[in-house]
Amino acid sequence: MFQEFKTFIARGNVLDLAVAVVIGAAFGGIVSSLTDDLLMPLIGAVTGGVDFSSHFVVLGDIPAGYTGSPNDYDALKKAGVAMFGYGKFLTAVLNFLIIAFIIFQIVRAANKLVKPAEVAPAGPTPSEVLLAEIRDELKVRKP
Repeated sequence: MFQEFKTFIARGNVLDLAVAVVIGAAFGGIVSSLTDDLLMPLIGAVTGGVDFSSHFVVLGDIPAGYTGSPNDYDALKKAGVAMFGYGKFLTAVLNFLIIAFIIFQIVRAANKLVKPAEVAPAGPTPSEVLLAEIRDELKVRKP
């Protein structure tokens, strides 16, 4: 069983997948920072200072002992208040769209760089060669 597992792990596609997952996780962190720290503040500035992470609807009661701000999503969530956090969802959707667009651009550029190797035309098969010889012989014998 160990040998079979070793063979499975040694396959190129499994190692490629592992590398892709690690790089993807790191890339996801970069894109999240791009979205949270750069793009969302710019969008907020354009829309009049709107911070998407603070857009939510409180669905449950705020605990009596809660001392934080009723507009602090993270503090309310930590206090166990049920909320509909559509602002965080919009941020996640924007993250996804940015990641998908960047990956599309990378794949598009890679496809332009890596042109498929030109395949030389296949020569005639042995059967085709034999048939050509028979055809040529028949042409010579024809009166």
